Amino acid sequence: MRHLGSAISLLVWLPLVLSVPLALGFLSHLHPFFDSFAHLRIHLAALLILLSLPLLASRHWKPGTTALVVATAALATVLPASAFFGPNPVNAAGGPDAPRAVYRLLHLNLRYDSPEHARMLSVVGRANPDAILLNEVSEQWLPALDRLTAAYPFRLVCGSESPYGGVAILSRRPFDSSRSPSCFGGSLAIASVNFGGQPVDLASLHLTWPWPFRQAEEIDDLAPELAGLAPSAILLGDLNATAWSTAVERVATTGGLTQIRSIRPTWFAIGLPKAMRPWLGLGIDHAFAKGDVVVDQLAIGPDAGSDHLPLLVEFSLLNGAPDGERDRQTASSLPALPGLRRQDRRPQSPLSPMMSFSTAPPSPCSLVSKSICRRSNWA
Repeated sequence: MRHLGSAISLLVWLPLVLSVPLALGFLSHLHPFFDSFAHLRIHLAALLILLSLPLLASRHWKPGTTALVVATAALATVLPASAFFGPNPVNAAGGPDAPRAVYRLLHLNLRYDSPEHARMLSVVGRANPDAILLNEVSEQWLPALDRLTAAYPFRLVCGSESPYGGVAILSRRPFDSSRSPSCFGGSLAIASVNFGGQPVDLASLHLTWPWPFRQAEEIDDLAPELAGLAPSAILLGDLNATAWSTAVERVATTGGLTQIRSIRPTWFAIGLPKAMRPWLGLGIDHAFAKGDVVVDQLAIGPDAGSDHLPLLVEFSLLNGAPDGERDRQTASSLPALPGLRRQDRRPQSPLSPMMSFSTAPPSPCSLVSKSICRRSNWA
């Protein structure tokens, strides 16, 4: 009997103990220390609900009810309707009587040491994006990226001294000549890409881990570059932070961006059963947009051999080229991927020749790992 009483007492106290880190996550604006708890809000709340259920069927129903209410309230802060039904357009202007050309982007954290190069290339071929934004681009990934040169001749590859590699932007559409592509360490790459005659800044961002690591300081360091994004821009990246965290909010606020909200997990530790990803994974890969960008669809792509899943973004541009009047750098017609509803059909057309930067502003190779810079179009 004494052991049974101890077990019941423990069951009563566990929800209270678990409520502490859950509550600390709501203080994330005070210090990055608290933001580290916010990333686990869904997991903590789900565990709190499970612990409250046996209490509801006992004489300790009052603390069980309290725990259930607290957990439900916490979940309500991170479960918007768009998390399940997809995002609403960032900009609602325009209408069905004036269809716009639809473009596709793919974002992926490659995982620096993944040997699954062929699988990644297969995912790219099936998605057929207009541009690819990559994180953790290490030296061992460069030969695989070289195989994409013919299809994606316009590229910016930013190296890093970190063993986790840098970031990259590969595009089948030309970079806008009025803005020089730029690297900011191995964390941020920005290139202005011409979509049907309208330039849009594409940014590939990879932040370090949360407190006690330098995530908050890194956002501070990159703030001028984020604030300097063009009026129309799309930022994709692995932020190592969840959608409701202060870190993600700061990136959006600093860049004047709108977050395309989703809570579906994109990361799960390698070695654990992949079937557990929807339940135990974390959604730390994000999409943001601003200006004339209208995000029509945000979907999670198929397994590409990384510990992250790809993000697939379909968007159009206000005042952009109408459907059927695309410029010459277009993708061939392919069926939609699962989770994405295609709104256009891409005509087959030739790619433009490899871009030359001989007449562009000075090469940013000083900002890029020399070994990687030599392998890119900046050489």
